[in-house]
Order: sequence, then structure tokens, then C-alpha cells
Amino acid sequence: MIEQRVILDTSVLVSLFRKSDRNHLWAVGQWAQVNPPALTCDAVISETCFFLKRGYLIEAVFEMIEVGAIAIAFNLQEEASNVRVLMNRYESVPMSFADACLVRMAEQSGVATLALMKFL
Repeated sequence: MIEQRVILDTSVLVSLFRKSDRNHLWAVGQWAQVNPPALTCDAVISETCFFLKRGYLIEAVFEMIEVGAIAIAFNLQEEASNVRVLMNRYESVPMSFADACLVRMAEQSGVATLALMKFL
């Protein structure tokens, strides 16, 4: 089991739920090592639902939130200025809104965070 807090990005969640995804087995293997709850933000859940597109897959995401396997651990109201600073700082990358929220979450939690991230 991974003892550190885990921050989930959109692509990891999409891979976990979409069996046809080329990284599905990797995501399932990683998820098996996580000590819930895994942390994420509203923006990642929004992106995940957009990419999954199927009702039953979206239902699975919400079920994981409802049972506490995934926790929404970010308050944009409190962190808006920090997110804006990050997006401005990394404008040339560019940094998405969801990515800025995740980076801020990682900053808040310090070295005990393991971020599971990859690209869609």
C-alpha cells in the first residue's frame, strides 16, 4: 500500500474507468496500491466526466466520491489567488486550470504527496 497521500489527475481517473484505455491496467495496478481516500479537485472531476462521456462510467466516478475512495480536497474560494499566480507563472507551458489546482494541492501537502499524473 502507498502510505502517502495520492493526488489524482484526470488522465489517471479516465484510464482507471475506461477499460479500452491503453493505460487501464497500469491505472488499476496503481489504484490497488493506494490507501484511500485519494485526493483531487472539482476541476479534475469535471474533466474526467467530460472525457468519459458514458453515463455508467460517470456514475462510477460519483460512487467513488460518495463512498470516500476519492476526496475533493481543494477549496478554490480560498486558493483562487494562488491558482491564478500559478497559471500566470506557467502561461508559456500552458498550465490548465485543473493542473494549477493540483499543483497547489501538492504545494499545500508538502513532501508526503505522490501525484499520479500522465498525459491523455
